[in-house]
Amino acid sequence: MTDLKPRKMDFGFEDRDVPFCWNPENPAWSSMANAVSFLAIGFEKMIVKLILQAKPLITDPEVVAEAVAFMRQEGHHSTAHRQHVAGLIRSYPGLQNTLDAVVGEFDLLTERTSINYRLAYTADLEATFTPVFKLMLDNEATLFAPGDDRVASLFLWHFVEEVEHRSSALVIYNSVVGNEMYRMRMAASIFAHVMKAIRIACAGFNQHVPLSERKVDSMSMFARHRAKQRVLTAVAPYLTKGPMPRAFDGLPIREQLTALAGAVRSQLPGHDPAHENLPTLADRWFDRYDSGYDCTRWYTADEQPGRAEPATAGAI
Repeated sequence: MTDLKPRKMDFGFEDRDVPFCWNPENPAWSSMANAVSFLAIGFEKMIVKLILQAKPLITDPEVVAEAVAFMRQEGHHSTAHRQHVAGLIRSYPGLQNTLDAVVGEFDLLTERTSINYRLAYTADLEATFTPVFKLMLDNEATLFAPGDDRVASLFLWHFVEEVEHRSSALVIYNSVVGNEMYRMRMAASIFAHVMKAIRIACAGFNQHVPLSERKVDSMSMFARHRAKQRVLTAVAPYLTKGPMPRAFDGLPIREQLTALAGAVRSQLPGHDPAHENLPTLADRWFDRYDSGYDCTRWYTADEQPGRAEPATAGAI
């Protein structure tokens, strides 16, 4: 039986305004993480529908249990990210169109592609998460700690649960499809779609969030865009969308290369996410949660009397 724990969390995004630049020490990371919130809503909505469609095709009851727990975790992630994005939309109403466009991309994927393709999509993308999120969680002191605790805690929770269910999507894929070469062949189109969705989000940020509040060109995470903007800066600087730092500029190069190598390795036949090196923060997070710590305020719960109630009270 699965040992995944669906944890329903409320980060209090309705309590006060949600800043776009939630980590003022790293505006590029703030923008990138916000784009992940938009992506997560569409992707995880797709996952829930996919598991409901694929469940009758799974014959192993243990895989069924894994699929249901995986779906429930992803459903909770989608709900929490919707609350985060709703907070951004209250301040920047135009972002509703951006959210609709991102979610629409995944709705079209559900309508136009097979169950096998979407299982491969989920398995391929989920396989990259452990090495990539390890890079982020191993550098939480600079990426998360200086920021708004609600947003930081949202991403910490999401990322450690992705580590927890790191094998789930591949287990489900292998149970239903079981063709490793198909998964590898589909990778190029899958990641092209992922980047398309992220581009839609980042372009929406540039359009609807004033530069004075986003601080950077939100498209600066794309190398081709940075190259084009350098040329534009030379001939028509008034048309540029802002500074173009990278979110991970301050992180150790060796760790970035390790994450990149892990993401590439995750797409190869025979890859088993269970054998990945894990971020030490994940175990610490689960221990805190199980002890009743309020993980919706990872950095400040001890400073807020009355907020540190057992987190398990909201789990289902």
